[in-house]
Amino acid sequence: MTTQRVFITGGASGLGRALAEGYARDGAQVCIGDVNAARGAETLAALQALGATAHYLHCDVTREGDLHGAAEWMLAQWGGVDLVVNNAGVADMGPVEAMPIADWQWMIDINLLGVVRGCKAFAPILRRQGGGTILNIASMAGLIHPPYAAAYNATKAAVVALSETLKAELEADGIRIAVACPAFFRTNLSESLRSTDPRYARWMRKLVDEASIGADEIAAMIRDGVARGEFRILTHASAKRFWMLKRLLPYRFYEAAMRRAGQGGRAKKKPIAVGGKA
Repeated sequence: MTTQRVFITGGASGLGRALAEGYARDGAQVCIGDVNAARGAETLAALQALGATAHYLHCDVTREGDLHGAAEWMLAQWGGVDLVVNNAGVADMGPVEAMPIADWQWMIDINLLGVVRGCKAFAPILRRQGGGTILNIASMAGLIHPPYAAAYNATKAAVVALSETLKAELEADGIRIAVACPAFFRTNLSESLRSTDPRYARWMRKLVDEASIGADEIAAMIRDGVARGEFRILTHASAKRFWMLKRLLPYRFYEAAMRRAGQGGRAKKKPIAVGGKA
């Protein structure tokens, strides 16, 4: 049996690390890319302790050269790649008018263009070798768009759209595409949170910290979905039901629910808890 070769951006913490450890336990060779060298070394040691062949690369997803460098390393050292996970991401919280354009640009550069750069760097290798899988980590916020997270919603919706486009473009080359859309779970996403109002940061941390499910469980669900060949991987039953309502019912019912959530947020400054991610 051929050993699976996996590359993961944002692989040194949170969902990225959970995915890396899960694939390592399955016997894969795992290369993690991350901007945090200390966490990269810590995660690398953990992967090696599991008996995996593993490697850490400094990888900033805002730098196209870093992604191409990672693709070249995988090709030179492991002969190619079987699974590319575009996982690195950041978060925001607050009203649209309060978020500076610089923060929008920061979100777009990491959450959307970071995924684009990963796809551009690795798709040619996957095409030449005759196949492989690209897994993009989006969010339920890419399907359901709660108030007070406009930039996060928009970038994650764009990742879903990008994934649908790639599926149509690359399947003929034997390249599978998957997009994971988890809702809130316990992770370290709030470390990167930007907000002009500290109350939103506190509520985001509360939603994440008090979530009923953790990164390891989400990673296992995503790995199972990839193994089954699913395209859109949804991990939370309640959020999936809400998304189905949005799709199947007249839009005015969904819009009314979002309006009520928005009114509650204006009164209490508390966002609706349906769209978080890794």
